Amino acid sequence: MRKIAKLPRILKINRVDGLTISVVFNNGESRVIDFQEVLKSIDAPRDSNARILLDPKEFKKVKLNNNTLSWKKAGQIITFKGKNRSVPFEIGPDMLYRFSKKDMEAPALAIGQLVREMREKAGLTQNGLAEKSGTSRNYISRIENDKSGIELSTLQKIVETGLGKHLEINIK
Repeated sequence: MRKIAKLPRILKINRVDGLTISVVFNNGESRVIDFQEVLKSIDAPRDSNARILLDPKEFKKVKLNNNTLSWKKAGQIITFKGKNRSVPFEIGPDMLYRFSKKDMEAPALAIGQLVREMREKAGLTQNGLAEKSGTSRNYISRIENDKSGIELSTLQKIVETGLGKHLEINIK
């Protein structure tokens, strides 16, 4: 049986700049998409209502609807069961992932960077920290390079047991 890849859901629009948009997914990742590239790649016809989105004022009217980016004015008329219906132009998570890249301007939790700095300050190798904290060198590497999420209990174990520090979390 073929396994279906599960895409994260779009939770929030971070910002809209010109014809680019940054969103955050439920996995915590922020990604940015350049809409001009999308229109080129899908080869939208010249008479397509989607072309209205090349106007930054119209593009900025994006809404999040059912975890999908949606523009009502750029929609189209479809016929369903003999009735014409207006539907918005939408970009879902699959399209966003295909045409986007990691948003380097989005505020991110710099946990990996902090772990690396504290490890180096303590004079430990990744292997040394892994042994002290009961994890693997590969896992420490993935955390430091932001390639893996981390549970709070594991972070606490790495910080307090491996690094000999106290973990404190603030929400502002």
